[in-house]
Amino acid sequence: MSADAGHLAQGHGSHDHGHTEGGHGSVKSYLTGFVLSVILTVIPFWLVMGGVLDNSLVTTLAILVLGGVQMVVHVVYFLHMSTKSEGGWTFMALIFTITLVVIMLAGSVWVMYHMNRNMMPMSGHEMMNQMR
Repeated sequence: MSADAGHLAQGHGSHDHGHTEGGHGSVKSYLTGFVLSVILTVIPFWLVMGGVLDNSLVTTLAILVLGGVQMVVHVVYFLHMSTKSEGGWTFMALIFTITLVVIMLAGSVWVMYHMNRNMMPMSGHEMMNQMR
């Protein structure tokens, strides 16, 4: 029995079962992604627990940026998503999803802000003016 026939008999054909050129990651790429994820988790924890930055707005922005970088690390190292995988369609689906999420979040924040502003309870002075 030849080597190819042995692989076929064991169910290991030469085709890639629908995987495209990226395929699965190597142990090195998974370890790189894991180490980057741990670092990108520890830094915000240190920023908050250590009180490193005096301004809470700067701390919040730093955490948001590091969170965005961590999302990119997860997408690249663990989901193996790139512009080349699946002919670019998975990347386009990701961009479409991100666009929809940003629109929904921005719209929700806008609606909640205006509802809060327009539906504030009246003060005692305003109530007295309406009773007259």
